[in-house]
Amino acid sequence: MNYIGCHLSASAGYAEMVKTALNIGANTFAFFTRNPRGSKAKQEDPQDAARAVAMMEENHFGPLVAHGAYTMNLCTKDPEARAFAADILCDDLRRMAALPGNFYNFHPGSHVGQGTEAGIDYIASALKKALEPGYPVKVLLESMAGKGSEVGASFQELRDIIDAVGSDNVGVCLDTCHIYDGGYDIVGDLDGVLQEFDRVVGLDRLCALHVNDSKNPFASHKDRHECLGQGSLGIETFRAIVNHPALRDKPMILETPNELPGYQKEIALLRTLAE
Repeated sequence: MNYIGCHLSASAGYAEMVKTALNIGANTFAFFTRNPRGSKAKQEDPQDAARAVAMMEENHFGPLVAHGAYTMNLCTKDPEARAFAADILCDDLRRMAALPGNFYNFHPGSHVGQGTEAGIDYIASALKKALEPGYPVKVLLESMAGKGSEVGASFQELRDIIDAVGSDNVGVCLDTCHIYDGGYDIVGDLDGVLQEFDRVVGLDRLCALHVNDSKNPFASHKDRHECLGQGSLGIETFRAIVNHPALRDKPMILETPNELPGYQKEIALLRTLAE
């Protein structure tokens, strides 16, 4: 079964997001754990979380893919900002425990001139401190496009973070726009890219996908999302993705430049492409 959804607003709570997902034909979704451009988070509501979990079970949802704030840079040069980001990570993971069996995805961060090795060390250190034994949600590193000093643009960097954390509870979310912009040719050789991922990281660590076209050409390192079929990846790439045996059971989250009606059309499109 394909689990397909999009980013939804968390402003009205978890249960309302499930209702919205059902209305647009989704059976998974993503949401920001707090203000994506800041640090403020909604007040917790355990009853709302419990209602959402029950509704998802009743409607056979796939795992959700929550998203950490863009401003959470675990490897920034400023020690105070780095410590603040680590605190946000801890708080997000504590909150996500109310939704067991789901995923928490975040951008690994930008090392801001300190070097990739230092960035990986900082990211892994924060994760090791935040992840408690038996934690019920898997943490996902998002693959990046390699813009500026981003960490996580190569499969090897993702593997190095995972190895440094040393936990089975860390996986990867592949973003189709990011990896294509980052130099992995999923348009011309999807199988080859997945074989490379399996060799370096391991397909057992691949837990979710962000499904986006790209406004930019291959290996541009730009990271600008486009609606499906309107960018450099093209619609046939997404047909291959939704039908690939290594991918089709993963939650697929749209982050295309759309509002809800556009997402509803793209969800329907991906289901039509699935054989």
